[in-house]
Amino acid sequence: MALTDQTRNPRYKKLAELRNREIDPYSNKFSPSHSLAKVTETFGSQTKTQLELLNQSFKLAGRLMLLREFGKASFAHIQEGTSRIQIYLQKQVVGEEAFDCFKRLIDLGDIIGVSGTLFRTRTDELTLEVKSFVLLTKSLRPLPEKYHGLSNVETRYRQRYLDLMVNPEVHRVFETRTKIIRTIRQFFDKRGFLEVETPMMQPIPGGATAKPFVTRHKALGMKLYLRIAPELYLKRLVVGGINKVYEINRNFRNEGLSIKHNPEFTMLEFYQAYATYKDLMTITTNLIRTIAKNSLGKLCFEYQGKKIDLKSKWHSLDLRKALIKIGNIPSSIVYNKTKLLDFAKDAGIELRPGEGYGRAQTRLFDLRVEEQLLQPTFITGYPLETSPLSRKSEADPEVVDRFELFIAGREMANGFSELNDPVDQRKRFAKQMKAHKAGNKEEPHAVDEDFIQALEYGLPPTAGEGLGIDRLVMLLTDSPSIRDVILFPLLRPER
Repeated sequence: MALTDQTRNPRYKKLAELRNREIDPYSNKFSPSHSLAKVTETFGSQTKTQLELLNQSFKLAGRLMLLREFGKASFAHIQEGTSRIQIYLQKQVVGEEAFDCFKRLIDLGDIIGVSGTLFRTRTDELTLEVKSFVLLTKSLRPLPEKYHGLSNVETRYRQRYLDLMVNPEVHRVFETRTKIIRTIRQFFDKRGFLEVETPMMQPIPGGATAKPFVTRHKALGMKLYLRIAPELYLKRLVVGGINKVYEINRNFRNEGLSIKHNPEFTMLEFYQAYATYKDLMTITTNLIRTIAKNSLGKLCFEYQGKKIDLKSKWHSLDLRKALIKIGNIPSSIVYNKTKLLDFAKDAGIELRPGEGYGRAQTRLFDLRVEEQLLQPTFITGYPLETSPLSRKSEADPEVVDRFELFIAGREMANGFSELNDPVDQRKRFAKQMKAHKAGNKEEPHAVDEDFIQALEYGLPPTAGEGLGIDRLVMLLTDSPSIRDVILFPLLRPER
């Protein structure tokens, strides 16, 4: 705020008067005896008589969110997180000077500390009768829209602190997010998995097909990439003997923004030796059901007006059969490479260098099938072309042992039996490099020789999976956009 704005802002004048009165507008000498949540939880159901017999003094703190003045008395609400409580000040109780200070110099948005006793009003509302109060933080800007809520979406994302302050439901979304992540840790810890941390800056981006962010390390004089996935490092750990491993990680992909995509996002990745992709389908079902039960208390709920049922048996469907059954593409086209490529071209799909029949399948799936998969559905039978780190299917060498999970029309997880043949892996890396040189910049630009070397020492039969935590939080909090579940999503600079 510019100096000229300060001179016109009455709150700055109040700030000056407070200091002239030798009242510290940013005091740090008040220690609450209870949180507002604890008070409302413990005493919210007590009767008027019970509160009168309580004979207990409370010291509470919170932001002033509502104020009603009645001459020599005032009612107000203070808020802490999602909890609120009413307070009642009387001039004859707090004293004339203090009451005058409260009426003239305290504003909505200020953070105050109050001391007093609990009682119930004539309307039976739990209230603290204030014996004394202290200003803890002077707010120099008014609350948005008279504290009724912050409705401008752009402002909510840019000024998340205001969004949390005036929209309690937003606060609850992020409480649920924390609960979900805590449940994930408990789930895997209980099953003997080891949580680890792997590098966010990598000399060779790998583990997924995506365009990376580029940075540079000055001291080493080398180019580095923000990770697009931790997969290759986690598999190195399985080679080293950590047979059950997981990481809750931040990934970075230099791609577009949408309600489903943010360049910085949170993933769960886990790997288990001597397991297959089918084992992970069972683990994933149990994991998501456990998370839903712990965070929502139920397995059936609504997402954006549509019922989601996690309790019933989850569906499983081959990708090409999904194109036929759900995408309404004739089988004569789906199983014919030339015809499918022509069909994809007519549908407006442009394939990048190195992409062919396999990519055409997945792009058509994205276009015609994905959004229709409302209930939990595992799609299997992914083409080898689009799965460079997956084990080939023994039944059909053109596909791999892989699944993707879809719920509410969105991909939630991607898992597969891992390719542990170093010779085959080198060939697939070489093919990706060739596509990169031909112009497909989402493919890796170099062979990860260290990872190949790790495979040469021997990766046991292993299955691994990545699950999008942001999308899972969206699902379980009924949030329409990924920006609603990321505290500080990436936005264009304000002009």
